[in-house]
Amino acid sequence: MQHLYLTSDLQNDLIRLRPLEEDDFDSLYEVAKDPIIWEQHPVKRYKPAVFEQFFRESIDSQGALIVIDQKSNAVIGSSRYRRLDYLDSAVEIGWTFLARKCWGGLYNKSLKSLMINHALANFDEVIFYIAECNIRSSKAVEKIGAIEVFDERYQSPTPNNDRAYRISRAEWDSVNK
Repeated sequence: MQHLYLTSDLQNDLIRLRPLEEDDFDSLYEVAKDPIIWEQHPVKRYKPAVFEQFFRESIDSQGALIVIDQKSNAVIGSSRYRRLDYLDSAVEIGWTFLARKCWGGLYNKSLKSLMINHALANFDEVIFYIAECNIRSSKAVEKIGAIEVFDERYQSPTPNNDRAYRISRAEWDSVNK
């Protein structure tokens, strides 16, 4: 089975991504405790017990990454890969959040570009599942070229009525010429 565990950090001039570690809890919670980050998300991860569960699931997933600002070396968020066994040659990117000071496109685009480029070196497509109520995240993935899909093969594995978005290698290449 293919996997996406990083053998080295992913980075560009703006951010660096590395695997999430147990020692990252406090610095990541400093970012996550802002309730405004979660106002459109169905799970309110700013609450300590909810964040602890999220963090534990992230560590256990072995696909979670921490996002570090290159200039300040500060933790500014996290994201995660997940292998989708029910879709051949696809991987999910999700569970992404960034500090509000990093909102507005540049950081998210930088983060997603690093992750998508890495994923598409191993898989044919990347899938994003986004809660129906999370308009901000839907717009963000649409900005980078992801297309909402209605094919039942892409239905969310959870009963949350999540929207499915997809970007293939060919679509990614055409958007990033």
